[in-house]
Amino acid sequence: MGTILDGKAIAARLHDALTREVAALRGCPRLAILWFETPSSALYRKAQCRQAASLGIAITDASFPTDVEPDAVEARILEWNRDPKIHGMFVHQPMPAQINPQRISALIDPAKDIEGIHPQNSARRFFAKARIGSCTALAVMELIEATGMPLEGKDAVVVGHSEIVGRPVSMLLLDKLATTTICHIATTHLEQHVHRADVLVVAVGKPQLIKGAWIKPGAIVIDVGINVVGGRVVGDVEFEAARQRAAFISPVPGGVGPVTVMMVMKNTVEAYKLQQQGGAAA
Repeated sequence: MGTILDGKAIAARLHDALTREVAALRGCPRLAILWFETPSSALYRKAQCRQAASLGIAITDASFPTDVEPDAVEARILEWNRDPKIHGMFVHQPMPAQINPQRISALIDPAKDIEGIHPQNSARRFFAKARIGSCTALAVMELIEATGMPLEGKDAVVVGHSEIVGRPVSMLLLDKLATTTICHIATTHLEQHVHRADVLVVAVGKPQLIKGAWIKPGAIVIDVGINVVGGRVVGDVEFEAARQRAAFISPVPGGVGPVTVMMVMKNTVEAYKLQQQGGAAA
């Protein structure tokens, strides 16, 4: 029976450190959240607002229906770019089909880009002197590091190749000298890839796509999926069956999600400090 990675406990430790950091600031960081009216996005936005309030970080948010015209979304981002009181921007994904994610990423002011998705920032590991990158990817690494298991030489498999999770997670795993494979919609024999993974990260958005029987005994399993099924929030991994084989596994909810929210706040504070110092992406 695998150990459950308690994202709430990890987030609480991060919260304590960030509380002290925010208290020492002269001003108040402000995060702008742009989200689309879906159950999973509403859930995530609620968690972001709750944590921001507890830390003393101000929130400006805008919600749009899923049939919104792209011009309306773009206009709001440009408005926030011009607003000196806004220090960080977070756009919820996935976006509706009519919205071009690459165009949205390119519109965000690089100095306010707390996920490192602007083309100017996306290939960089460091944003000025502060670590700013995909909040979800950084959260995944926090959970992996909490296991205490070294990654050097391990086989890591990432299922999902999105710009905000799969790709940045794969680069962070490579940084730790894990041998990393990315699986995606065109991957054949997914079960075989999963079965050899010492570290498995799943970020697809398909409920219980990964079967418990596929998990390599003793693996670390990080489930990034957030799916609402029958009024319940479930992940991309068949949790109970996977737990029988894994050494460590993150639950949904209560795993990656709380830590990701804290990374959003941490990156907002870092962006605020850089802007106060006149810093910019190098």
